[in-house]
Amino acid sequence: MGKQNVAEQFVDILVRAGVRRMYGVVGDSLNPVVDAIRRTGGIEWIQVRHEETAAFAAGAEAQVTGRLAACAGSCGPGNLHLINGLYDAHRSMAPVLALASHIPSGEIGLGYFQETHPDRLFTECSHYCELISNPQQMPRVLQSAIQHAIGRSGVGVVALPGDIASLPAPEKGIEHALVTARPTVRPGDGEIEKLVRLIDEADKVTLFCGSGAAGAHAEVMEFAGRVKAPVGHALRGKEWIQYDNPYDVGMSGLLGYGAAYEATHECDLLILLGTDFPYNAFLPDDVKIVQVDIRPEHLGRRSQLDLAVWGDARETLRTLNARVKVKTDRRFLDRMLKKHADALEGVVKAYTRKVEKHTPVHPEYVAAVLDELADDDAVFTVDTGMCNVWAARYLSPNGKRRIIGSFSHGSMANALPQAIGAQFTDRTRQVVSMSGDGGFSMLMGDFLTLVQYDLPVKVVLFNNSSLGMVELEMLVSGLPSYGTTNRNPDFAAIARAAGAFGVRVEKPKQLAGALKDAFRHEGPALVDVVTDPNALSIPPRISAEMVTGFALSASKIVLDGGVGRMIQMARSNLRNVPRP
Repeated sequence: MGKQNVAEQFVDILVRAGVRRMYGVVGDSLNPVVDAIRRTGGIEWIQVRHEETAAFAAGAEAQVTGRLAACAGSCGPGNLHLINGLYDAHRSMAPVLALASHIPSGEIGLGYFQETHPDRLFTECSHYCELISNPQQMPRVLQSAIQHAIGRSGVGVVALPGDIASLPAPEKGIEHALVTARPTVRPGDGEIEKLVRLIDEADKVTLFCGSGAAGAHAEVMEFAGRVKAPVGHALRGKEWIQYDNPYDVGMSGLLGYGAAYEATHECDLLILLGTDFPYNAFLPDDVKIVQVDIRPEHLGRRSQLDLAVWGDARETLRTLNARVKVKTDRRFLDRMLKKHADALEGVVKAYTRKVEKHTPVHPEYVAAVLDELADDDAVFTVDTGMCNVWAARYLSPNGKRRIIGSFSHGSMANALPQAIGAQFTDRTRQVVSMSGDGGFSMLMGDFLTLVQYDLPVKVVLFNNSSLGMVELEMLVSGLPSYGTTNRNPDFAAIARAAGAFGVRVEKPKQLAGALKDAFRHEGPALVDVVTDPNALSIPPRISAEMVTGFALSASKIVLDGGVGRMIQMARSNLRNVPRP
């Protein structure tokens, strides 16, 4: 075996760290690394059409597998395209290694062609971001980036000039055992004693869970049963906590439903478990609050805490379950469960009944049928916007399904690229991209990546020819919608032209058959469903300010000649509007 160059050493370390593929677009300064991947077993180069897709795909792969994933961009504009997907991965706490290749090292700082400074640009969306300016820095800089990404659950970035990548690697580079898994963290005895005391003294306890409750389902259920606590969740906690949950009271926040809001506000003690829920307007300010989180920097940054507990959710609950007193009074729990059931019956199911003749198709109906027909272990990737709402309200988790989206960063166009990364982890597992027409068209070029690799991703396109969530934002702000309408093509025809399965659905009776046909198809497929643009998501709690804004928007639309549209909107949403 000949002497390695820096690029080859770089790739070898990635393989040793468990990286199975690197997503990106080849070019100039990146070529030495891509060529090293070509010649190295155990790792594959995945060619996408846009580097933003590469970063989203790597983030999704990391979330599905729990392992380190990787992406790369060439110098200047190439690696700049990574930044949005890396922000999402970082805020989703997905371990991702990003290679930002760089201009020739001797030209840095001189305004060279395509010059940027990736070691500065990516600092805000990473735990570690450093430039390799000398071969002697390899492999230590890369190893440090990997361990930051894995150990702190986020992004590590290495900027590597193309000329440095082609130089001989140091003969005796320092290599050490790589950290590839995180430990559990148990709170200190003092915090546990204080928490047990608060729980025992409270008559009404509510749990509100986030993604930090992953792997703690059994412990949450045992704890809720012991203290008779209703259990609500944030959107990122849905897949981990909602299934097989007799204490479930739904989700709070702008996309929420059910009785989670009431349960968090009417308790004596609210326990925020593994959640960095950002909407403090939906959190109470007049009850005692405890927050449990493995990241101490999250503690107390959303609401004033009576106790901050630094620890892993599962380990914390295991300790509590052995020590808290069993409560016998379940009147609070039962009252919240009834409120939740009433809300589901009156609100969430309204659009899924008697819809067989409604055209355009209700998006809620699409989500409900999709939930029924999808596999028990399907991975759903969900576009930001109204698709988030339909996923939150109609997808049923069961402990095997996954629901991935840009839930913390809130980027458009995430669902299709995330589906690419999810599908590469297992070609036999069903992956469904719940895409909005705005998000899908933004990175539509990477539908060709599905075709190129024959990835069997199923894209279910909620095509309402508008930016629906933006319209709602305008309405509640007292503004008429403007600049939100899309003039769309027949996306199914585009899919067929690209060599994939494509079918367009314009009537409800066509929906189930189209989805079944797409799911049976062995390769990539797209189901273009023309949905009702007047179907709005109504938050579970409406403030007077929101009502005022909505009424003001309605009057403006009527004065502008849009009375027909407002009538349709009223008819579509009358049964779903909770009274303030």
